[in-house]
Amino acid sequence: MKYLQGPVIYVLLLVLVLWFVSMIGAPKMEEPEELSYSELLEWVEADLKADEGLSDDTSKTISDVIIVQNQLVARTEDSDISQSEFSTARYDLYATIPSEEQFYADVNEIYKSVLNRESISPTEYTFNSRSQLPAGTPWWLEFLPYLVLIVVMVAFWFFLMRQQTGGGKGVMNFSKSRARLTDPSKNRVTFKDVAGADEERDELKEIVEFLKAPDRFTKVGARIPKGVLLVGPPGTGKTLLARAVAGEAGVPFFTISGSDFVEMFVGVGASRVRDLFDQAKRAAPSIIFIDEIDAVGRQRGAGLGGGHDEREQTLNQLLVEMDGFQHNQGIIVMAATNRADILDPALLRPGRFDRQVTVNYPDVKGREEILKLHAKGKPLGQDVNLEKLARRTPFFTGADLENILNEAAILTARAGNKEITMREMDEAVMRVAAGPEKRSHRITERDRRMTAYHEAGHAVVSYFLPDGDSVHEISIVPRGMAGGYTAYLPEETNYMSSARLKADIASTLAGYCAEKLVFGDVTTGPNSDLKSATNTARRMVTEFGMSDVVGPVFLGGDHEVFLGRDFSQAHANYSEEVAARVDSEIRRLLEEGMAQCYAIFKDHMQELEALVAILLEREKVDNDEFTAVMEGRTLPERSAKGAPTQAEPEAESAQAEPSAQPEIQPENCEAAAKEQDESEPEEE
Repeated sequence: MKYLQGPVIYVLLLVLVLWFVSMIGAPKMEEPEELSYSELLEWVEADLKADEGLSDDTSKTISDVIIVQNQLVARTEDSDISQSEFSTARYDLYATIPSEEQFYADVNEIYKSVLNRESISPTEYTFNSRSQLPAGTPWWLEFLPYLVLIVVMVAFWFFLMRQQTGGGKGVMNFSKSRARLTDPSKNRVTFKDVAGADEERDELKEIVEFLKAPDRFTKVGARIPKGVLLVGPPGTGKTLLARAVAGEAGVPFFTISGSDFVEMFVGVGASRVRDLFDQAKRAAPSIIFIDEIDAVGRQRGAGLGGGHDEREQTLNQLLVEMDGFQHNQGIIVMAATNRADILDPALLRPGRFDRQVTVNYPDVKGREEILKLHAKGKPLGQDVNLEKLARRTPFFTGADLENILNEAAILTARAGNKEITMREMDEAVMRVAAGPEKRSHRITERDRRMTAYHEAGHAVVSYFLPDGDSVHEISIVPRGMAGGYTAYLPEETNYMSSARLKADIASTLAGYCAEKLVFGDVTTGPNSDLKSATNTARRMVTEFGMSDVVGPVFLGGDHEVFLGRDFSQAHANYSEEVAARVDSEIRRLLEEGMAQCYAIFKDHMQELEALVAILLEREKVDNDEFTAVMEGRTLPERSAKGAPTQAEPEAESAQAEPSAQPEIQPENCEAAAKEQDESEPEEE
């Protein structure tokens, strides 16, 4: 539409107006009449009879005739077309005749019949007739199709040549590498922008020093590493470290994704690998970074359908280029993946990837450094404590922490504030971990009380267990897919003891036990709790050797599932008898955890009821308020931070009735614990 702007639109409007005026002012042309061949002969006969005085009908009189092959056009006596204007373009009548000879033969027969004569001369016809050859086609019109074909072919060839020189994206460069050469002037990321990964950063700094000052290493007989593989969970900063290397190295840095090698055409991937290394050799010393290398470097022989695997051919070429007969001097290959377990062993050996740098979850100090780094340029309030926030976010990656600060800034802008406070920080942590709150979600009073008992059960059991985690916050406001949550501050250790894992199972099952104890029934709410507790118990038995019955054996999988490798190894590597023992031990650990919950509820039912009452009143309880309730201290009044979640009208009346509030009696706890103890021998 941009072409229809300016003076062009006025020119088009003028042309349309002139055409419209000419169409209105043009005289109306009458359409010529079409006659069949028999009707044409009737006109000839009627014209002859009128001319001889044998008939008074003068409506069918023909004055002139032009014959072009088997087409005939005619002009009548009373025509508006003059004789000079009469032609194959302007006429009154037209008809299709068998042939010129046949037409004249039929006219002669008519004249002989009417005039009663033996022979007729064409000069005696009542109409003037002449023959005309068909109009020939102009030479330029005959040449036009060839001209159009030539123009199309030239335009297509011009398009191909332009694509060939336009960045390697055309058909002619289909097998060329799609690697992008990083511009050092545009890449502002350096090692100063990397936090929480000191050891990983030092390893990569050494790679940069290899390229900048290789003599310092070669003098003592050191060989420059050929490859560095960055391994770690998603979001830990593998690509960020690679970008920092690109900003610090000062040498050409080629970046490409593993999926850019693989195409549907055979041989394209291997050709692109060759072209990539050719470019790197010409620019040596240089660095090649392959992101998500598992897309092309996974184990060979993993195809399920047979046939040729283009990925394997690409991998073979990559192996040859990294360490084959021809040495690649001055080229360092960096790669990143979060599935190192599925990579081909030939790719991981020294000489190809000499170093494997594990980029793991940052510790509490690393998280604090990451938060400080991403907090630059954001107005933080006086109450913001990044150290406390770092302790609150165990197993959060650098991407998660950056997202927390971004969410906090968005919440601050939404509220119209000028500074980010700790309140927005806490809400941002929960939004990233569990999703946004759903305060407008209407729930019944029974569901609200059930959620309160469920979350209070988690918190009380965790508080009174010797190895339980400290509670940070409890809420009965729906958030994400959960009806409520209990947030912990777990102690970060490298090793988990059996007692710690058993305490984790007990605190996880506490919500389930509280529902069953108070309401005499369970709901679908504890589904994720049961899944988590069962998974912990299974790992204790099958992976950690924490069962005396099964013994110190490893029965779990030693890697994540990879269909190409594990398809034919789906069966368990132990007998059914051992599997039965494993199931029995898992059940025993879960039942022991439930027994611990019932015992704690029996001894501390007053604290449980008090915490439930506070939750129903305030909906959220922080660590200080929770500790005060557990110690029996009176809580001070606080201003509401938000409107409480509304319950259904019929449920509000039920809340007013004293009988609607269930209480945990000691005999209920004893009966539940006794029932739990009696069920154990039956399972054995």
